[in-house]
Amino acid sequence: RENSSENILSSANRLLLHEGRLMLAESTRLLDVYLFLFEDFLLITKIKRNKKKYGGSDTSLIPVCPSLTPELQSFVREGGFCTVLDQPIPLDRLILKNVEPV
Repeated sequence: RENSSENILSSANRLLLHEGRLMLAESTRLLDVYLFLFEDFLLITKIKRNKKKYGGSDTSLIPVCPSLTPELQSFVREGGFCTVLDQPIPLDRLILKNVEPV
């Protein structure tokens, strides 16, 4: 929804509890995703890699937000980015189950 998605990430009081990379099983393929677990919702983003090179420039000098994990900082410096895969999932509507590894 366009109207509600504009403000959902803008809360200055929102607390990030955990973040990390996962492989998401989506029908017949595996998708490389990066999850952000906030205190009130789960945000699933799709990892994208920029295929263009920076023309010999030193990518270690690209400014990156210091609050990101070292893994995500490195990924961004290499030209990668994350796009939101779907609407955030409110934690009060989320059910977690243990599953056996494939």
